Amino acid sequence: MSTSSVSKGCFVFKPSAPKKKKNSSLGLEDYFIPGCEGAENSHVRFRLFDDLWMKITTDTEAVQDELNRQILDSLLDFTRKCSSTRQHSNWASQMRASEIPTAALMLGVNVPDHDMTFQSLSDLLQQSVTPHVASVQAKECGALKHLMKRVLERLMGAAVTVEDEDDVEEAEQNSTPLHKSVHCSLSTLCDWYITKTKKSNTSTPGKKRGSPIKDEQQQPPVVIIFKDLEAFNPRVLQDFILICSRYIEHLPLLLIFGIATSPSTIQHMLPHSVSSLLCIELFQSLSCTQHLATVIDKLILTPEFPFKLNGKVMQVLISIFLYHDFSVRNFIKGVQLALQEHFHSQPLSVLCCQKKEALLNVTQLSHGDLERIRQLPSFRRFVEKQESEERMTLLKNDAHLKQVCQQLIKDLHKYHKNYYPVLRCLHTLTSSLPRYPLGKQIRELHLTCLEKNVWETEDYQSAMKLLKMLAKDELITLLQRCAEIVGTVKSKRMKRALVQLEDLLTKLKQLDTAFTETATGADDILTSPVKDLQKKTDLFQLQKALLEMNESRRSKKLSPFELLRNEALELIDSLVTAHLSPPEAQTLYEVCYYSSSANVRRHLNATPRTSIQAALSSPFYYLQNESLKAEDGTVSNAAPDICIAYKLHLECGRLINLYDWLEAYATVVSAAEGVDPDSDNFGTVDEVKHARFIRAVSELEFLGFIKSTKQKTDHVARLTWGGC
Repeated sequence: MSTSSVSKGCFVFKPSAPKKKKNSSLGLEDYFIPGCEGAENSHVRFRLFDDLWMKITTDTEAVQDELNRQILDSLLDFTRKCSSTRQHSNWASQMRASEIPTAALMLGVNVPDHDMTFQSLSDLLQQSVTPHVASVQAKECGALKHLMKRVLERLMGAAVTVEDEDDVEEAEQNSTPLHKSVHCSLSTLCDWYITKTKKSNTSTPGKKRGSPIKDEQQQPPVVIIFKDLEAFNPRVLQDFILICSRYIEHLPLLLIFGIATSPSTIQHMLPHSVSSLLCIELFQSLSCTQHLATVIDKLILTPEFPFKLNGKVMQVLISIFLYHDFSVRNFIKGVQLALQEHFHSQPLSVLCCQKKEALLNVTQLSHGDLERIRQLPSFRRFVEKQESEERMTLLKNDAHLKQVCQQLIKDLHKYHKNYYPVLRCLHTLTSSLPRYPLGKQIRELHLTCLEKNVWETEDYQSAMKLLKMLAKDELITLLQRCAEIVGTVKSKRMKRALVQLEDLLTKLKQLDTAFTETATGADDILTSPVKDLQKKTDLFQLQKALLEMNESRRSKKLSPFELLRNEALELIDSLVTAHLSPPEAQTLYEVCYYSSSANVRRHLNATPRTSIQAALSSPFYYLQNESLKAEDGTVSNAAPDICIAYKLHLECGRLINLYDWLEAYATVVSAAEGVDPDSDNFGTVDEVKHARFIRAVSELEFLGFIKSTKQKTDHVARLTWGGC
C-alpha cells in the first residue's frame, strides 16, 4: 500500500483477512521418529507401538473396572438404600435427624491409583443414583470457607463468594455472566436443592408419585467425596460435619471418606461428639498386591501380548512397586515406558507383533535389517550349531535367511504358547507347599524361569520331593486344575499333555482299596525285624537290625498309587524341562524382549543427588559450552561459581574454613579472568568476588552439601562424601 500524497494527512488501511496458519501442532509420530534407530521402518514400528499402547490402556482399564466392580456396586447399593430409606415416613425412627450416612472406603496406601477409583465411582453415581456429586481434596480445602466454596461450586455449578475474601470484587469481575454469584453457606445449598427438586416434580404434573424408585429420582441424595481423608485439617472436617448435621433434615447429604491407612483414622481425627453424628459403614477394596497379580496375569503372562520384559526389567518394576509406592498405575506406566524404548531403539521390533503380521514383515525386511539379525547374539549361537554349508548360506543369502527367520518366528510364538500354561501348572502344584519353595505368587516363579533353568535349582528339587508326599485326594485336585489350564490351549503338545493327564486322573480314581491293604501288610512284614529284637540288646544287634530294615525298605515294591504319583510328577517334570527354558535360549528373542533395566531404573527411580553431583562436577554435560570442557576429575576455571565452590569443598575434610575456601575460590576466579599470576592483584578478594562466593556457598547449603556449625563460627560442616 502506498501512502504517497501531495498533502499531509491520515491514511486508513482496512485490515486484510487473517491468513489461516498452517497446523503446526506435532503429532505423536513426529516425536517418535526423530532419533529413531533404523529410520527406514520407523513408521511401521510407530504403528505397532501405538496399537500395543492402546491395547495396554484398554486392557488395564477393563481389569480396573472388573476389580472395582464389587466395591463400587456395594457403594451404589448403600447410597440407594440411604436414599430410599429417607423417603419413608419412619425415617426419624431409623436414623436420628442429625445423623449423616457415611461410607468409609478403605483403598490402601497406593495413593496414585485412588484417582481412577474415585472417577469411576463419581461417574457411576451420576449415571444411576444422583446428579449431585462433589469431590474434594485436602490441598484445595485448607480452611472451612474454602471447603464450603469448593462443595457449593461443584454441586451448584455457580460462582460462590466468601465474605472474608479480599478478592471478592476481582472474582465478580472475572466470573462469567452465565453463572450468578451466590453466598457461601449450606442454607444457599438447601434453597438450591429445594428449587431443583420442585422443578423435577413439576416437570411431569400428570404422573402420580407411587413407586419408591420415582421418589429416589425426585429427591436424590447429595454426595460429597473426601478423596484423601488423612490429609484434611481435622478442625476443618469437624466444623463441616457439625454444620452439615444442622441441615440433614432438609438436605439428604451422604459422605464418602477415602481412607488410605486404617478405619481408626476417623476416631483419631474426629472426637466422639462429632463421630456420633455419622452413621458409618465400612467398605474394603482389594489389596494393591492382588490388583498387581491380576494385571500381571492378564497383561504379561499371556501369549496374546507380543511385547515381553526380561527378568531384570521385570524385577526393577516389581521392586519399585513393592518398596516405593504400591501403585499399579505406575507399574503400568513402567511397562509402557519399556514398550516405547523397545520400539524406538530396536529396529527389529518391527517383528514384535502377532504371528501373521510378523511373518509378513519378515518378507519386507531390508538388507540392513537382515544384517542386524545376523549380528544378534541369539542368531549367532544358532548359526554356530549349523553345518558349514548352511552357515555360509545364512550369512550370504538374504532370501534363504528370510525363510529361516519365518520358521524361527513361528518357533518363538510356539514357545510362548506353551510356556505360560506350563508355568501356571507348575505354580498350581507348588503354590500350596510348605514354605513356598518356588514362591507364593506366580510372578516369583516367572522371574526364576526368566533368569535360569528352573529344574536345575535346589528349590525345584525340594518342591518335587514335597510333591511326592501328596495324598491321593490332594493330587487328584491339583491334576484336575492342571488339566483345566492345559485344556484351554490349542497346541499339539498341550493336547497330548491333556490326554496324559486325563488318563492319569482316570487311573487314580479307579484305584482299589485292596492295594492299600496289601501295601499295609507288606509294611508289617518288612518291619518285622524290630519285633524280633530282644528287650535287652547290644549295639551290634541293634545296628544289624537297622541295616536289615534299610535294605528291606529299599527292596520293597511301590504301591499302585505311588507308581501313578511318580508317573504324574515325571509328566510335569518333562513339561517343565521342555517348555520353561529361559527366553535367552530362544533364537531371535531380542525382537520381543526388552532388556535395558538400567534405562528403566534411570527414568522411574531417579537419584537426584547423583544427578546434582554430576552436574556440579561436569557442567559441560548439561550446558554444552565448549569453554567448560575439562579433563576427567577437573573443573574448568570458567565454570559457574557453584561448580568451582563445590569442587573446592570436595578437597576439604569434615569442617571447612570459610576464609581458606574464599581465598582458593578467588585464586581460581582470577585465573579465569586472565589476571597475571605474578601481579599483586592476582587472588585478591574484592566485593564482587566476595558476593559471588557467598551466593555459591548459600546455594550449596540449600542443596544440602554443607551446613553451619556451632563448633567454630568461621567454619561450615561438610555433609556429603564420595562425590563424583
